[in-house]
Amino acid sequence: MTSPRTALVTGASSGIGAAVANALVAKGYRVLGTSRRPESIAAPIARVEYLALDLGDDASVTACAAAAGAVDVLVNNAGESQSGPFEELPADAIERLFRVNVFGAVRLSQLLLPGMRERGYGRVVMVGSMLASFPLAYRGSYVASKAAIKGFASSLRREVSRYGIGVCTVEPGSISTGIGERRTHYLRDGSPYASEYRTMIEHLDANERAGVSAARVARTVLAAIEADRPRPLYAVGSNAPLVFALRRLLPRRTVETMVARRHGLR
Repeated sequence: MTSPRTALVTGASSGIGAAVANALVAKGYRVLGTSRRPESIAAPIARVEYLALDLGDDASVTACAAAAGAVDVLVNNAGESQSGPFEELPADAIERLFRVNVFGAVRLSQLLLPGMRERGYGRVVMVGSMLASFPLAYRGSYVASKAAIKGFASSLRREVSRYGIGVCTVEPGSISTGIGERRTHYLRDGSPYASEYRTMIEHLDANERAGVSAARVARTVLAAIEADRPRPLYAVGSNAPLVFALRRLLPRRTVETMVARRHGLR
């Protein structure tokens, strides 16, 4: 009897990560899920083995990879959502965001790829954001972090494909996960950007509340994992097929204006 493949899903305590973990369990995978504090998970998923992981701490990333052992599928999902006017983003906040959203995911992938290569099979999924393809004002640090992991994934594909490893990015649009309640904000008292910033956040939160479910994103992630040859990019939510088609057909400035207006900006 063939042993089930092992999948490691970061940020599996809630939202997209929990939905992906559930979907993989249902398909018969052995699933390892990470959380910064596994003991505090309110509703652990049956048949998911939880590991501690703080993506901002390299020692924690190394320990998590060692504890996971042989992993066939890595879903880099965990991350922070950050917003603020470009001028007012603290340098240490940007650095923390990149440690969590980019450097931690990259390091974890580096640690697990050798085993995938030696076994002749692997899947690495970067959970990004459609904002990497459609940048939005006041979301610069978050946009840049998601564009960075997509860049790593796009380059990595060619390096590892001959070893049976598929690498792709899944870009969710507006997703109803409650992430707006956990988003970090940076806005100075008396900021000249305050009014427009608050308008953007109100529209962003409203769009997310009306977005597709985490389970819908999880189905897209699962499709990418189980594809014989995963595509470079999968997008889901926010009318992805239509807006990506318009992005190819319309001038860049027109697309930027459409994104701004969807978030109450002019």
